[in-house]
Amino acid sequence: MAGIFEDTVDVGEIAETLRSGDVGERRVAIIALADSGLPEAVPLLSAAIGDPDAGLRQQAAIALGAFDGIDAANALAKGIIDRNADVAAAAADSLAELKDPATAAVLLPLVNHASAFVRQSALRALKELRRPESLRPATVALKDDDPKVRIQAVGVIGFLKMEEAVPALRSAAGDSDAKVRKSAINAIAFSQARGSAEIIAHALADDNWTVRESAAEALGRSSGGLAGKDELVASLEDGYWQVRLKAIRSLAALKVHTAALSIADSLVHPEPNLRKEAAAALGELRVAETRPHLERAANDIDADVRKNVKWALAQLD
Repeated sequence: MAGIFEDTVDVGEIAETLRSGDVGERRVAIIALADSGLPEAVPLLSAAIGDPDAGLRQQAAIALGAFDGIDAANALAKGIIDRNADVAAAAADSLAELKDPATAAVLLPLVNHASAFVRQSALRALKELRRPESLRPATVALKDDDPKVRIQAVGVIGFLKMEEAVPALRSAAGDSDAKVRKSAINAIAFSQARGSAEIIAHALADDNWTVRESAAEALGRSSGGLAGKDELVASLEDGYWQVRLKAIRSLAALKVHTAALSIADSLVHPEPNLRKEAAAALGELRVAETRPHLERAANDIDADVRKNVKWALAQLD
């Protein structure tokens, strides 16, 4: 690289520069280490996590995100307990980039840390590693007082795609926090475990509309989604058009032809996005009895709705 270290990277020279009293020189050294991609850079960047300057500690934490392995994980584990919030956040982001399964050994003890931020960050990083040994601590974390920790615990469990994890996800789907319930529904859909569609369908009666929206969308991509077709049809009467839209999309994806006339009712809804989705769904389902509804919508005031109606009618010809 050009600059203080010219075109070649001399790790020894960079190490000397990291001991400089000039913050600017130390910053350039960290950049050079990050750009080098050399394994020898990791211990130097790890040392920089303890730099007196918070900006440099943050930069070192970001740089470590380009590396992997136990040494990088240990350094970042120190970074997430930094007194400076920006440094801790950068370390948490870099921890989430780890791919080496062996780094789970560094992360697992942090799930029990006194800081909710540290617990949350550790679980977030464990999710991508998909280590079976993370199931038990993640399940315990579902009872954490902090909902952000519980959300990350749900992510860990969902990514494992283990049949024995379904009871834990079912429990999370009934969490007191709507964001946790929403995360649980998405994790259940991702897991594709047996019985997942029934759990998701039950969430269509949740008292929070964003949870119902997630459930309506999740059924459309669930292998057993047809088990919730009746609940999806009932959701076409939901008080939130966003829920109706996702229900329509899922009913079309699941090829529930018997729902076509119920979907057609949304062609007169005040929300143009819903009318547009309804027209597209009717084109996919191709049910002849919906033609009169589509013809009445052919002159809709919204151009996108008219476009979808025209396409849907063409599918019936």
